[in-house]
Amino acid sequence: MDGQIGLDPAELRRLQECVKEPIRTPGRIQSFGMLFVVDIATYEIVTVSENAGRWLGRSVSELNSPTLEWSVTAETHGDPIRVEIGDESFDAVTHRQGGQVIIELEPADTAPELPSASVVGAIRSLGLLAGADELRQAAAEEVKRISGFDRVMVYRFFEDGHGEVAGEASEPDMESYRGLHFPASDIPQQARSLYLTKLSRQIVSTDDLGTPLVSVVDSPPLDLSSAELRAVSPHHLQFMRNMGQASTVSFSLIQEDRLVGMITCAHRTERRMPILLRRALEVLATQLTLQLGALESIAQLRRDLSIREQRATVLAGVPSSDDPLMTLVDSGAELCRLVGADGAILALDGVSRSVGAVPLTDRSLLLSAAGTEPLATNELARTHPALSVLMPGFAGLMVVPVGAHGVLLFFRHEVTRVIRWLGDQTAANRDDALSPRRSFSEWKQSVAGTALPWGSVVEESRELGRDLARALDRRREAHLAQLALIDHLTGLHNRRSFEHELEKTVTAGEGGVLLFLDLDGFKSINDRHGHETGDAVLRAIADRLTRDSRSSDVISRLAGDEFVVLSGGATQEDGERFAARLVRDIAEPIQTARGLMTVTASCGVITIEPGLTAKQLLDAADAAMYRAKNTGRNRVSL
Repeated sequence: MDGQIGLDPAELRRLQECVKEPIRTPGRIQSFGMLFVVDIATYEIVTVSENAGRWLGRSVSELNSPTLEWSVTAETHGDPIRVEIGDESFDAVTHRQGGQVIIELEPADTAPELPSASVVGAIRSLGLLAGADELRQAAAEEVKRISGFDRVMVYRFFEDGHGEVAGEASEPDMESYRGLHFPASDIPQQARSLYLTKLSRQIVSTDDLGTPLVSVVDSPPLDLSSAELRAVSPHHLQFMRNMGQASTVSFSLIQEDRLVGMITCAHRTERRMPILLRRALEVLATQLTLQLGALESIAQLRRDLSIREQRATVLAGVPSSDDPLMTLVDSGAELCRLVGADGAILALDGVSRSVGAVPLTDRSLLLSAAGTEPLATNELARTHPALSVLMPGFAGLMVVPVGAHGVLLFFRHEVTRVIRWLGDQTAANRDDALSPRRSFSEWKQSVAGTALPWGSVVEESRELGRDLARALDRRREAHLAQLALIDHLTGLHNRRSFEHELEKTVTAGEGGVLLFLDLDGFKSINDRHGHETGDAVLRAIADRLTRDSRSSDVISRLAGDEFVVLSGGATQEDGERFAARLVRDIAEPIQTARGLMTVTASCGVITIEPGLTAKQLLDAADAAMYRAKNTGRNRVSL
């Protein structure tokens, strides 16, 4: 289940309380090891764990004596360093903090074998897997085999902070937690920020309250953010005990500076994981994160490609459509599938239509209430209660702007979801509101009043809106470009377009005839009956010219009542017959709102001669037309 899960007030309160706990400066360490803080300048111990005296056979006050001689032998170099104190071996880990060095000592592991071989084998085995879910499960199984812990879980975290047990390997007698969700407060934000800088975290005993740190000199609380031995929050210890855990070791899964998951090893009895094994498993965790990131990127790329192809198919007809809105409505089912919506309202350039299942509310009212700003919610009643009233039965709404053209509204029905939780999340499973859950057995919660989360569809829908806006812009530009070549009144070629076509014919050497027609006495129609009647006559003449011409002929209204026809490939004889037919048909009465109107035309015909420009040809045809007009009108002249 992807997406967010709404936080109840008790969960929010727990998150707020967690922030107050000083987990970076607890003033204690786990008592199975020792800690020293040494001043770099003076080599003096300035802070020490209280148990150090017991381990070294001296009181804490003696540890900083200048006459103290330590019997410490370094056997190796690196992290950790094997040291001998008396008859005991320790693994020493050091790190610098300001002007001090923090030295931590853990009892050394006596096992002779190194863990690197088994971890390298596990990394190789995991590297062969090609599915994220399969990889998380296999990682849990490999880490359990290597570590010997009773249970290993691989968590993944969601954007709202809650998590899921995405992979698990456990002993046969243990209840499975795989697939269960847990709230963000189980691993609060301040703990997660520590996991970004400290890649592993070992808790050896839930019964260990820790050993205090003693400062030899006055100093602020010691920051143990990078320490291996940092003591554990009492709240978390109780949490572990309630889960039946005596020991745990956790490893960070970090992707682009975000904690995206964890590997957690848990044991029912006290168990230490040697530091060399922890370091090796840190490498495995890093490799696992890289592989998960790569697999998820590949999956996302494939999804993106598929979505882009589907989006292109849905929008393909828009730029050339006479009615782009209806083109989208015709593809309404595919459009809704593209974003996983049950229905949509499409409002573009002042017109709206609906497809699929949409609220029965008045469409204009709903569009006004939804607005045109980007919006995506699957909990409408909680996030936008006023809008919710207009959309009974729907809990999901996504508002997608389409540039300056309008908006798309997508809807999802309200559904009841069942969430499988790691333990009952209600107050009945806690001693008080801030205490950890007592039981972690699977608990199912039915969540009503919501729709399925939109998830990655939100960004995909914004791309859809942008692509649709570009398609509509291209259509508008193409339309404007077409209008620049068309006579607005008649729909014929305008002078610019006609001259271009005539030049093409001349250049190609195709030959043909050019007819130039001028209406006789047309001005009197405008003067006596008005320009609306005159325009109706001009449109009727254009229709007759189109009707009588071949589909390959180019017809233009040059200006006013002047028309020209280019008939490529025609002979002079063809041209004369063609012109006579046009003149005859133009003289037929024309029905207008003011009654029947009659107008005649004078027509000049010339043969297209090579070597002449378009302007010269038009001038010659114009002269031929005037010869027809001067010899009595309503006739043809060469």
